[in-house]
Amino acid sequence: MRLKNAKTSNPLSFRAPLTLSSLPFSTFFVSLLTISHLFFSMASDNLSSVSGAADDDNYGFRREEMYQSNLAGTVSAYDRHVFLCYKTPEAWPSHLESSDCDLLPKLLSAALKARKDDISLKTKLTMFSGRYETGFSDGDLLIFPDMIKYSGLKDSDVDGFVDDVLVNNKPWASGVPEVFTGSHVFVCVHASRDRRCGVCGPILVQKLDEEIELRGLKDQVYVSPCSHIGGHKYAGNLIIYQPGTDGKTTGHWYGYVTPEDLSELFEQHIAKGEVVERLLRGQMGTNPEEVQKEGEQKLPNGEDSKESKVEIKENGNQSKVETVASCCQGSNGFTCCRDESSGKSSSIEERSKEISNDEQVPTTASKFSCWTGKWEQSEILTAVAVVGAVATVAVAYSIYRRSG
Repeated sequence: MRLKNAKTSNPLSFRAPLTLSSLPFSTFFVSLLTISHLFFSMASDNLSSVSGAADDDNYGFRREEMYQSNLAGTVSAYDRHVFLCYKTPEAWPSHLESSDCDLLPKLLSAALKARKDDISLKTKLTMFSGRYETGFSDGDLLIFPDMIKYSGLKDSDVDGFVDDVLVNNKPWASGVPEVFTGSHVFVCVHASRDRRCGVCGPILVQKLDEEIELRGLKDQVYVSPCSHIGGHKYAGNLIIYQPGTDGKTTGHWYGYVTPEDLSELFEQHIAKGEVVERLLRGQMGTNPEEVQKEGEQKLPNGEDSKESKVEIKENGNQSKVETVASCCQGSNGFTCCRDESSGKSSSIEERSKEISNDEQVPTTASKFSCWTGKWEQSEILTAVAVVGAVATVAVAYSIYRRSG
């Protein structure tokens, strides 16, 4: 009797083997869900890691085509830029202005083309996404260089707006013009049009937000993701619109922009009104041939960009640019103080001017694209992982029932 009690109290004594049928169903089911969740998380992490590395090498800031084309003169001359706030970048199809699912952009684009001969100022049209930080919402229209905003454009208003504002250059009869201020940065993030801007653009938007927060420019500089602006092979692409001390608004297009270049753009262009020539593609109201001329580039602030505020260190075929840490009082009340030096390899190999089709996404759209959208490979694989996990639970439950 004493031996039996000893065996009973011994934690290492023999016990019946654990079977599926001996487990409570709730415990069994929770265990399967936990395993499925771990499986899903591991699959997602691995897919994201592999996809992220491939994107950076093939479409991101480390792709081979970076700095291989001359940027100067890659923007055609224009006099006015109209931005329509419309949905989010994830909802934009490849050719947003001709999509049957997006009537407002299609109608506005068609009206501009139809009245092209009647519009005295050469006008560009681009879509952008409203953000909480900027305060813009769907249907808002921003007009540069006028720095005028109209709100609430509807499908039925398009012809009246184009006729009043763009053709006759007078206030819109159905809207109230609002003057807006500040520097406005538009970053191309149109992933469905070209993967390069889809990879580079969102990163630049995030880093620009961080720079704005760091420099205390929340109410002075506004960043908006925008649709196709041309030259996707120059990604990251962005445009800066801002008024000078004389009140005249300019728009400068930059290409091959990386996160390491943003500090220089803030300190040199936004704060001081000096053009960053090595990244400059062109500007509003300027003939492309003029951009290629050597000499001084000036903004309305009247400051030269010829005397660069950066130190250049030659290293083989590339130049390492180190921004000198400083505190500067810039134009328009901007102050840019930052104790940081950043380097970025940036060399533009001079080649003959190329005109090529930079679109990498097929233009033929499926009839189902209005509701299905475009799935990335990583999303498809993740979905397969989820289905596999659910199937595992179903099979395990079936075995459980049989063993009972």
